[in-house]
Amino acid sequence: MSTLQIGLAIIGGLVLAGVVAYNAWVTGRSVPRTARERGAHNADEAAGDETLPYSPADLSENEIQRIDPVLGEMPGAPPPPAPAVVAAAIASVSVNPLMAQPEKKPGLDALIDVIAPLQLEHEVSGDAVLAALPGTRRVGSKPFAVEGLCEASGEWESPRLGQRYRSLQAGVQLANRSGPLNDIEFSEFVVKAQAFADLLAAAPDFPDMRAEVARARELDAFASGHDAQLGFTLRARRTAWSPGYVAQHASRLGFIAGALPGRMVLPGSQSGHAAILSLVFDPQAAMAEDPEQTALREIALSLEVTHVPRSEQPFVRMRQAAMSLAEAMDGVVTDDAGQPLSTDTMDRIGADLESLYDALDSRDLSAGSAQARRLFS
Repeated sequence: MSTLQIGLAIIGGLVLAGVVAYNAWVTGRSVPRTARERGAHNADEAAGDETLPYSPADLSENEIQRIDPVLGEMPGAPPPPAPAVVAAAIASVSVNPLMAQPEKKPGLDALIDVIAPLQLEHEVSGDAVLAALPGTRRVGSKPFAVEGLCEASGEWESPRLGQRYRSLQAGVQLANRSGPLNDIEFSEFVVKAQAFADLLAAAPDFPDMRAEVARARELDAFASGHDAQLGFTLRARRTAWSPGYVAQHASRLGFIAGALPGRMVLPGSQSGHAAILSLVFDPQAAMAEDPEQTALREIALSLEVTHVPRSEQPFVRMRQAAMSLAEAMDGVVTDDAGQPLSTDTMDRIGADLESLYDALDSRDLSAGSAQARRLFS
């Protein structure tokens, strides 16, 4: 074999080795990070330190830019006159089924319900009331309810077996995210409540339809301008994540498994209340035969602003969680269009939320209250 042939053979071998090495590098980058991985930054964890070794403040300001605020609105409702809060992405909130027992179901409230007293000729049993209830608890798109006055506590309650009542009332919600109560729904409420009352020999006292429908429109107009569903999107900078890898880091921030695949929630400090935050990713990836081999390029953090009390500091915790996850998993916090969110933008969101909370408080519809959760549903 000549010197030229030997040289060409060596060059060919080097080229082949380079191709193999490049393919191995590309393949390695395409494999999602899994929960079993431990980087150099996780050395403290092996020693028993459960604190995240990352600081949100380390995120470079050169990697983010300003974006314009966007307001989340109620479905089917007219847009508010001015933005009340910034929303980058929208996702629904889920309550973990393993959390403590839910709080008592909120009762009728004159603030957000049409209420018709039912005059009884004689005392009736809770068994009879339950048997007379209509088959559906809705009037059009609005919840319908019947309550009895408990003499022992002096409070209105949902009818119970074994209880006896001298006073009853029926009600329908004035507005929700489907819009205000209209003439047709009010008429349906009257028919349904009258049929229920007839079975118990009760006489209903209905309020004026025009006044109640006008009240529903006014309440809906307020709600339309103060509904907010806030969300951030976390996108992988380079290597994708597996569902287990995401769950590993989220659980260290207090998130727990939600009721649906691909969902985790951050529980509130009060049992039975709505979750503070929801973390969502592709449910198909979560249900894959081998989830650790599925690749996630993005996850979403969301907050139902009107469902969480201000005292929980939901936005502060959302911002901290987003930045901590981004740093820990080598990601970036963006809006739903993929534009990174700057510190200034997040500061403006926080200021807008404070104004929103004040407006809700002024109407006795404080965020996280039973009335607010019913209205904004």
